[in-house]
This record gives sequence, structure tokens and C-alpha cells, in this order.
Amino acid sequence: MKKIAIGQAGGPTSVINATLVGFVKQTMDNFSLTFIQNGYDGLVHGDFIEGNENTVNWVIQHQKVPGACLGSGRYPFSEEEIQESVNILRKKGIDALVFIGGNGTMEALFKVGTEACRQGYDLQIIGLPKTVDNDIGCTDHAPGFGSSAKYVAHTLKDLSRDLHSMKNFEQVRVLETMGRNAGWLAAASGLYKTYEEEGPHFIALPERELHHDKLLSSVETAVSRYGYAIVVVSEGVLWNKGAQIQKEVIDGRSILGGISKEIEHYLKNKLNLMVRSELLGMNQRSFSSVVSSVDQYEAYMVGVKGGNWVKEEKSDVMVSIERTKEIDYQIRFKPMDLKDVVKAGERMMPEHFIDNPNQYYEWLNPIVGGSALRYPPFLNQRQIQFSQ
Repeated sequence: MKKIAIGQAGGPTSVINATLVGFVKQTMDNFSLTFIQNGYDGLVHGDFIEGNENTVNWVIQHQKVPGACLGSGRYPFSEEEIQESVNILRKKGIDALVFIGGNGTMEALFKVGTEACRQGYDLQIIGLPKTVDNDIGCTDHAPGFGSSAKYVAHTLKDLSRDLHSMKNFEQVRVLETMGRNAGWLAAASGLYKTYEEEGPHFIALPERELHHDKLLSSVETAVSRYGYAIVVVSEGVLWNKGAQIQKEVIDGRSILGGISKEIEHYLKNKLNLMVRSELLGMNQRSFSSVVSSVDQYEAYMVGVKGGNWVKEEKSDVMVSIERTKEIDYQIRFKPMDLKDVVKAGERMMPEHFIDNPNQYYEWLNPIVGGSALRYPPFLNQRQIQFSQ
């Protein structure tokens, strides 16, 4: 019986387990399953769990549970460890290796496949995408992003009401989202904005240079018109001297965070107002209460499709989502060569979405599962023409 090893890697999402369950349900009756604990760390160190009936049933119970139930994490995968991983897989008689993850995961998976080929080891390789940043190339979007975008959009709509009610005490909030080099999540913050007075009033993305004077002017204008202002900034936005704000370095990986605090200090000094900065934090990738039903379904189906491709002997491919209709939202799944995914690198927001936010929101709306509840207007809302 064909043996499959499957793991999860990188930062988890609220629907990453749905992909795992979709794959497991599609393959459990025809193949022998082995689960890899803690991502590539577990692959290197041989931390495997045999997929017996109890383990498989336990995994299936996590279909709508956030976090990566097998354990995930980040791991600096050296060339020597890639070779050792292939040796371990060969010794365990693994016929197919499947990983759920983002850009780094797909690159590592491609390297494992290349090394297996070099050793003359016939190892089938399948990649299943996930990310909250939506920065994987060769796919319209990735599972996990829709739910995170929905969380960010809902949070901004609700925080607008909160800050509006406290504007005699606190005038400005600076909210920091995930997004190392791509601004998909930060830009999603304006999706549910209905009234001119609602935030966000300024959004900063990593793809564009942040001009301090433009930020200051936008905040001053919003405070003047509405009594308060909300700024949304992606963690990877360049700040002083064109540099990202680095919080720390772990295993050679730069951990970003803190630009919202830098902007807080800047605005306080310039405007002499009460300014508060907040990190939206890990809720962006784990808040199960606002998971997009579309995202949940697509994540599951990515796993199902990956299971089908194992049966069809496809290899060295990632499951890609292709949008076939824009108005009446429809998608299909297609195989993309891992080599091309790696070559594509990080997928930034295209210029036409940055320049035309409404076009981006039209693209985004079906992924998050439709529109939010419409709130009533603000008390004594001024009817002023608002230009972004």
C-alpha cells in the first residue's frame, strides 16, 4: 500500500486544519498515512506519527479548529538537513510527501523533491497552499487569507464605533496588521467601510513608500472633520531611512513588528493629541468566530484536490486556485509546477488594486463570504464629500 507523509509548516491559519482534513478524508481508505509533527523540524528529526484509526479520527475532529493540529512552526532548512530528510523518508518507505504551507514551505518542498530526484528516489511531491498574507505566487488567492481579511475588516468597522465614542479622550489609533512585504491584509481593512466618517482614514502598505507628510496631513484632516482618525499600517512598511521595523531575529529570521508604535510617537509629537497604537496580533490568523465560509470550504477542497492528485500520480506541483468568473464567483483548482511557484516569489498587491481600492474590494468580497452587517449612520454625521 502506498505510504504518504503529510505535515503543516509556517504560521498557521484559522482554516489550515480544514485542508489537512480534506486531504486525509480523500486518501485514508486507499493509502497508509503518516503524520509529520512540527513541520520541517519534525521531518528532519523523524518525528512521525503513524496514521492509525485513532490518530486519523483525532485529526478529522480538527476540521473547524484554528491552529495547526500537527504542530507547525518555522525551521531553517539547511542543505545537509534536506539530504537527511530524504534519507529518513526513504528508510520509512514513504512514497509521497505532502506539505501544507506558504512560500517558504513550497520552496523547501521543491528542494526535497530535487534532492530525492538526485538520489534516484521516486518520491511524489504535492504542495497545498495556505497563508494569511496572500503572498503566494501562481494562485488567485490562498486558503487562510479570506478569513484573516474578514477579521481585519470587521475589526476596523467595530473599532471605528469604539473610537468615535471616545474621541473627547482619545483621537487617533494606529493599528498594525500582518504583512511582511505584501499589503493584502492591511488594504482589506477598508472593505466594510460604509460611511465617510468610518475608519480607516489612512492605510500604509509595504508596496508603496510611506510619506510622513502625507500621513500627517491625512490624520489632521480626519481629526478636523470627524474628531478622530484611524491609521492602518502593515508590519512591513518602510519607516525611518527606508527600513522596516525589526523586533528581533530568531534562527536567522527577522521578526517584524513595532511600526505602529513608531507612528504613534511621531503623531503625538506632531499633533499633541492622544494617540494609541495596537497590534491586531495573532487573532488575525486564529479567530474562529469570523472565519469565512468560502475560505473554510476552499481550504477543505484544496486538501481534497491534493488527495486526488496523489491518486493520479501528479508530482512536483502545488494546488492553485484559479478564478474563472468574476461577477458570479467561481473557481477551479489547477496544478502549478513547484518550480514556477518558487520562481514567482512573494506576490505583492498589483498596482491597479492599490490605486483603485474599490476594485480590490470587489475582488476580495466573495473570498470573505459577502458583505458585513450594515450599521446605522453616526450621530450627527456630517455630509461631507470624502476623497481618499
